[in-house]
Amino acid sequence: MANNDIQQIKRRFGIIGNNTELNRAVDVALQVAPTDLSVLITGESGVGKEVFPQIVHQNSPRKHAQYIAVNCGAIPEGTIVSELFGHEKGSFTDAKDLRKGYFEVADGGTIFLDEVGELPLQAQVHLLRVLESRDFMKVGSSKGQKTNVRIVAATNVNLTEAISHHKFREDLYYRLNTVPIRIPPLRERPEDIALLFRKFASDIADKYQMPAIHLDDEARQLLLSYRWPGNVRELKNVVEGISIVEKDREITADVLKMHLPNISIEKFPVLAHYNDDKKVFNSEREILYQVLFDMKKDVNELKKLVHDIMNGSVQMASVDDNVYAPAAPVTPIRQTPIQDAETVEETLSLEDVEKEMICKALERHNGRRKNAASDLHISERTLYRKIKEYGLE
Repeated sequence: MANNDIQQIKRRFGIIGNNTELNRAVDVALQVAPTDLSVLITGESGVGKEVFPQIVHQNSPRKHAQYIAVNCGAIPEGTIVSELFGHEKGSFTDAKDLRKGYFEVADGGTIFLDEVGELPLQAQVHLLRVLESRDFMKVGSSKGQKTNVRIVAATNVNLTEAISHHKFREDLYYRLNTVPIRIPPLRERPEDIALLFRKFASDIADKYQMPAIHLDDEARQLLLSYRWPGNVRELKNVVEGISIVEKDREITADVLKMHLPNISIEKFPVLAHYNDDKKVFNSEREILYQVLFDMKKDVNELKKLVHDIMNGSVQMASVDDNVYAPAAPVTPIRQTPIQDAETVEETLSLEDVEKEMICKALERHNGRRKNAASDLHISERTLYRKIKEYGLE
């Protein structure tokens, strides 16, 4: 595809940047658009995967037909099959009327399955059937229905790893992955970061009729060295926040730091893969949990030692061996198993940590659950369940 065509598509769909891999992704989308091949778009949360199914659809013979985007991670597991494929009246308790599913409504068009890695196994079976035979059955029906739908899927989940853990069907993966498109994370596009910053700053300035912000040299270096775990979406949110909150239009590094959420060592590329005893941490949550688990191990070992001493099952070394020893066997004081108590204490501690992390994520994103879920690296469905579980509604 000619470079002029790629640049034209990028302008049309608001894609900013000149990274080689990004241009390659646009090129592949344009090449595959005229066909009916399935496309699997992969990339981290916040890289802009949702734009590429629209490029495929708008440059295909289906562009005048329906385009439906479905977030597989936001639909409850119990209803997702009905949402996708429809149901017959009376097929389950709440099925008061016949309902058309997305695959029936989008017949002749394109369905974008976002977060396809969150699709339950039962729904995966139905999706595989559509891909193989172009037909489906409504919930509660025994009659198949034909559909002519182009499927474009996207995920930030490592599907090969999900397959190894029996969470995603291997045959479905190969059906979806006919044409793969990878969207690079922002940290792999350093040449685009300053360009994106200026674009977002200009857009927000035009929207609210104010001068655009700009960075001093030190802040510019910080901008480029930050890891941007939330990718383009995070950068846009940061620029918009600074533009509205800060009165001074020249932004210093100290001001920028205040607007970088959870700014910490592992969010910078140079120190992002700190290795200690071959353990690599990719988020603050992993570090926190590792600390808690290490503490748990130390406490368990200490409690076990005390328990064994109290039961007289451990012979202490002499004082000459630099270890304090009791003069006589110690009579056990308690018979209640220690393990039960420690399990309760540790479980409560981990629950408290998780609850606090969810609260802070929701607070950072002003209650926007989708953004909070992305920040926590969990699906929206999981976040909804945790919010209900901890009574945070």
